[in-house]
Amino acid sequence: MNRPERKGASLISEVNRTNVPYGTLAIWFLGQESVIVKGDGVTVYIDPYVSDYLDKNGPVRSYPAPIVPEDIVGADLCLITHEHEDHMDAGTLPIFHEQNGGAPIMAPACCKEPLLRMGVKESQILVADNSRQTELFSKLEITVIPAAHEQLEQDGDGFHRSVGYVLKLNGVTLYHAGDTVIYPGLVERLEKIKPDVAMLPINGRDFFRRERGIVGNMNYREAAELAVRVGAETAIPLHYDVFAGNAEKPGNFVDYMYEHFPEQKIHVMARGERFVYVSGQAFLDRD
Repeated sequence: MNRPERKGASLISEVNRTNVPYGTLAIWFLGQESVIVKGDGVTVYIDPYVSDYLDKNGPVRSYPAPIVPEDIVGADLCLITHEHEDHMDAGTLPIFHEQNGGAPIMAPACCKEPLLRMGVKESQILVADNSRQTELFSKLEITVIPAAHEQLEQDGDGFHRSVGYVLKLNGVTLYHAGDTVIYPGLVERLEKIKPDVAMLPINGRDFFRRERGIVGNMNYREAAELAVRVGAETAIPLHYDVFAGNAEKPGNFVDYMYEHFPEQKIHVMARGERFVYVSGQAFLDRD
């Protein structure tokens, strides 16, 4: 008798079977800021936090991740935005590396030593450098955007400790902001990029969370205003659902957009959902 496929394994099977045409990206939401992006046969994991490591060593998740680390196969690249454990997950990355040994992991320079301690080979670690663009697989162009997790911070070599990423893949430009507030120069830089998809944190920050050591991000109003200001075609909220003490209602983001920018496209992703973004401009450019 055949056993039914586990839900997480089924999701990864869906990822690996999915092929989307030019001008589109497939995106899966795993909670917090963990997403999978796929286009032109390239599968990218961003901040895969899918283990129970923090449940044993810190705050407990509000719900189980849609997958477990052992499910992850077929990955081509992992992008880490910063060193906090719900983004650079010590329970996920060693297994990710073991099962996808050919997939490089790009992360801020301050993450290199922790990654080495996790068993990631130095040859597979790429430093997130905002001074240059990186091209991988002759299909993917990555631009590193400094992120201010309440403030911009640099290490002794001048590399930023927190970053976001712009991915140009399969005719689509996607901006994953990582953990950040809006700082001088960010809007102008993103206005030039004009991302098709902007994935933005919305959980905000306040005195009392900061007092508990919780570093914050832009709130839902700021995220909405940023998406509109930089000309993002579709905005997707992130970082609102995993920890009860650092949460936000995505409905507030939706309501704010509806009341102030009713023509702005948005999408709130269900846990484990596959969302296929279609860029009309990409198809026009190809005609």
